[in-house]
Formats: sequence, structure tokens, C-alpha cells
Amino acid sequence: MDTSELNALLAAVAEGSLSIHDAADRLTALPFQDLGVALIDHHRSLRQGFPEAVYGPGKRPEEVGLIVADLLAVGSGPVIVTRASEDQIEAAEKAGLAGGNHALVTPGREGATVVLRPAPNRGHAVVVITAGTADGPVADECAAVLTAVGLAPTVLRDRGVAGLHRLTSALDELANADVTVVIAGMEGALASVVGGLTRGPVIAVPTSVGYGSGFDGVTALLAMMASCAAGVSVVGIDNGFGAAMAVVRALDLKKRDDDDA
Repeated sequence: MDTSELNALLAAVAEGSLSIHDAADRLTALPFQDLGVALIDHHRSLRQGFPEAVYGPGKRPEEVGLIVADLLAVGSGPVIVTRASEDQIEAAEKAGLAGGNHALVTPGREGATVVLRPAPNRGHAVVVITAGTADGPVADECAAVLTAVGLAPTVLRDRGVAGLHRLTSALDELANADVTVVIAGMEGALASVVGGLTRGPVIAVPTSVGYGSGFDGVTALLAMMASCAAGVSVVGIDNGFGAAMAVVRALDLKKRDDDDA
């Protein structure tokens, strides 16, 4: 349940179209629902402005299906499953179809991102830019999560520093971005370059792409954390989901939703 849903519920009680008893029944799942295998945080959208996501690894397919079904049954916000296996995708799709919701599946290197009931586009200018084509799966995860919460991004691929002319062709998009996510492996230099070109917040994502001295993304991680571009924020290696959530926090969607309510 998010702010707009809670306001609508209270308004219905105030005008008499919903009884206090029925309203109380709808609120029984707050702040969480105990499913036995998980405690589902239905209060998160109300508290923070974005829903709880389902992390696939370590969960049985039937557990994923049970959690997805509960998230769909309570509230009307997006439901996101990250790093899902084939069996977990099937379970999420089945749970979605039972409620009339089609699943959008984005394949990834570590598993798929599954989105059900995505939010309408909020209209913010978000850019996701990658250094190389090999960084694509991390960008796809990030873009899928952003789209799920209503922040459909512009994705610019293969704009690394080895060919800066490829980056300069996107200066207008970078200049107009509310938030930019930079995804890069190797030495991670693209984050510093973009950080010096755009005004809005920059979220840097190191990837495990690279040769031996890249140490599976550690070199890019340390380089991004030591960026000479002031104010660049860094998430963990290959963490496209975390970058998307950092964008949500940067835009403070809860405050905007509260103001619009």
C-alpha cells in the first residue's frame, strides 16, 4: 500500500462508501504479512516510496510464487523478482496469471528480472550508460527495475573511454538527465568522465567485466570510489538493482507522491 492508496482508503471511510470494519480488514496486512516462509513488508511503499523486491537466489520456486501472489493481492504497486532462475520465473508467471497480471522477463547474467504490474511512467529523465557491450546485462537489470517503478530510462550502450567520440554524441542526454547511472568494468573510468559532464546525481556501477588485473570488478570499484569527479556515488559490483534503487532515493519519489496526494 502506498500513500495514494491509503489516502483513498481513508477518504472512502470519511464519505461513508467504505465501512470502518472493511477498512480495518484491508489494513491487517500492515506493516507485514507472515507467510511462514517470509515476512512480507507491505508497509515499505508507504514508508519509503518503493516496494519490497523478491531476491530469487536461495528461494524455492514455490516460495517465490507464494510471495509474488501475496504482493499482488495487497496493494496495486509493481512486483519485482531479481536474479530469478527458470523455475522461479515460471512460478512468478503462474502467480501473475492467476491475478490477471502478465510478467515481463528480462534475462541477465546472474538470472532474470521479472516485473509484474509496472507503475506508469513518472516522466523523469533517467539515463543508464554503459562503457561496453559486455556491461549490458547489468544495465538491463537496472533498466528493468527502473521501468517497474515508473522511471523508464534512456539506455546508452558502448560509450566507453576508449572511444570518447561515442560519448560526446550523447552530451545532450547527459546534460538533461535528472539522474545518470554509469555502468563500467575494466578500469571504471567512464564514471569520472560522466561525473564531470552532467549536473544531476551520478550512480556508478562497477562490473566484473575485465581482464586479470580487473579482479572481477574490484579495480573498477576502487577506481569509482576514488573518482576525481565530486559526488559520484558507487554501488556494489554488478548491482544493477541497487543502482536503480539509488535512483529512486535520489529522486525522492515518496516525497513527490506525498505532495501530489
